[in-house]
Amino acid sequence: MPVTDTSSALDLCRFIDSSPSPYHAVQEAALRLTAAGFTELDQDGAVPAPGRHLIRSGGALIAWADEGRSPDAPLRIVGAHTDSPNLRLKPLPDRSGAGCRQVGVEVYGGALLNSWLDRDLGFSGRLVVRNGAGTRVVLVRDDRPVARIPQLAVHLDRGVNDKGLVLNPQVHLSPVLGPGTAQDGDFAALVASAAGVDPGDVLAFDVMFHDLTPSRLVGLEEDMVSAPRIDNLLSCHAGTEALVAAAEGHGPVPVLALFDHEEVGSVSSTGAAGPLLERILRHFVGLDGRPTGDSIVFSVDGAHATHPNYPERHDPEHRILLDGGPVLKFNARERYATDAVGAGIVRLAAERAGVQIQSFVSRSDMACGSTIGPATAAVLGIRTVDLGVAQLAMHSARELCGSADPARLRDLLVVLLA
Repeated sequence: MPVTDTSSALDLCRFIDSSPSPYHAVQEAALRLTAAGFTELDQDGAVPAPGRHLIRSGGALIAWADEGRSPDAPLRIVGAHTDSPNLRLKPLPDRSGAGCRQVGVEVYGGALLNSWLDRDLGFSGRLVVRNGAGTRVVLVRDDRPVARIPQLAVHLDRGVNDKGLVLNPQVHLSPVLGPGTAQDGDFAALVASAAGVDPGDVLAFDVMFHDLTPSRLVGLEEDMVSAPRIDNLLSCHAGTEALVAAAEGHGPVPVLALFDHEEVGSVSSTGAAGPLLERILRHFVGLDGRPTGDSIVFSVDGAHATHPNYPERHDPEHRILLDGGPVLKFNARERYATDAVGAGIVRLAAERAGVQIQSFVSRSDMACGSTIGPATAAVLGIRTVDLGVAQLAMHSARELCGSADPARLRDLLVVLLA
């Protein structure tokens, strides 16, 4: 069926295109929240009067609305992650090869390496620069097509279509910046220029490449979203919009937790396995005085749609369809945190929201990925449910989902937060 209301999908495209790095995703979420009346706090600051508040920490953001809520009201937490698999610059990236200026990169997360070939690439991230006797952080973004990773011509690899493409990350993934010979400090100077700072003031950087093709609606009826970083900026977008809507209520305390580093295991100061969320909830929201039995975390992340060209890679009794509605995710080994009680809560909320729910489980003979769900459940000791939106080409530089599902996920989260 044609998608009649694409406003949420188009807004998702704007959110993704504003968020080429986790730091920019946090900035975009913070801009939307402050426009809705949220006030930014320092994570070590005094506890303010109840209201709408947010705290940023690198690539992570925690926000909540406790105005008009009882001190013993339960928590409703939407968790997602701001990072996506990509190619990140090494500390000393400049290199040369066969008369070309290149840069060295590390693969971040479980990227589909071939998807980064033959694309126009810009870069984004953050710089740490001198600020008197101290330092300050500056975001940087350059959407010029400054780099490209050319694939080897088929004439020089005659078996590639029969045997498959095998890429060595150290050898085959160095982006080309142009002809010539690289000098030490060249890329740092380029990054500094893009950020408008003196190259001599740059002390360090966290910089990554991003695909420059804009996010857009595709398909015969514009019923699909083609974009980078759908995993997991779709969930960040839906969670942000749901928190803004839920802030008007007077029941449970709605919380948004956007973590970094999920794609590499969540074990960091800003990851779901770290102390950030628990510390903020204890200090600012009175976690210890709230009933954990009635609180719940919704770990929202991408779900695998059944691939029409590879149906044998999926459980035959659990077909997952693009635009088939949000997906509950199950795994007997606790790679997802969903249990029957949590699934029941989500299904009742879906009925109230008028949203259809799908159920995902991996084939029993295939390994299952994971999410922030198990880590968050272990840190907080609060029931956690894993859910998300179905997509294809997960971890590609360019991913695909249905155009109607972003709005359905947002609508479900609004009910779950109420």
